[in-house]
Amino acid sequence: MTDSALKTPTDLKGNAVKAVAHALNGLLADYYALYLKTKNFHWHVSGPHFRDYHLMFDEQAAEVLATTDLIAERVRKTGNTALRSIGDVARRQSLKDNEAEFVSPADMLAELRKDNLSLVESLRAAKELAGAANDNATDGAIDDWTDQAEQRAWFLFEASRNV
Repeated sequence: MTDSALKTPTDLKGNAVKAVAHALNGLLADYYALYLKTKNFHWHVSGPHFRDYHLMFDEQAAEVLATTDLIAERVRKTGNTALRSIGDVARRQSLKDNEAEFVSPADMLAELRKDNLSLVESLRAAKELAGAANDNATDGAIDDWTDQAEQRAWFLFEASRNV
């Protein structure tokens, strides 16, 4: 089986749609990177605000993971293929992993906030590409994903004020 066997029929055509799919796959890689980092911090948070941060990180990770399926399915609906492996994620992600043995809660909050705001920038760039491709469905979905990322960043900011 080749990629041609996976071509989903769509009225969206041309290089503009391929650019949207490329941007969505980059977002998908970043969402997986953010998911794993958020779960890492969920597992390793410590200190007096442990319960609050532990629960918030878990809620945020679940929201991020839920979005991955929506992004991948959007790529497929445009007649393209989505990521296939962890290696594919690693090659495409722009968010940096955190492999430190210890990260303070304050640094966790700041890093996740920064990553979510970076995601917002990438979402806005993808939205422009979707508009240029007349891909209304992707354009609209990105609005929801942007709002979610902005809310996560807001919660992380507010939680950091107590650190």
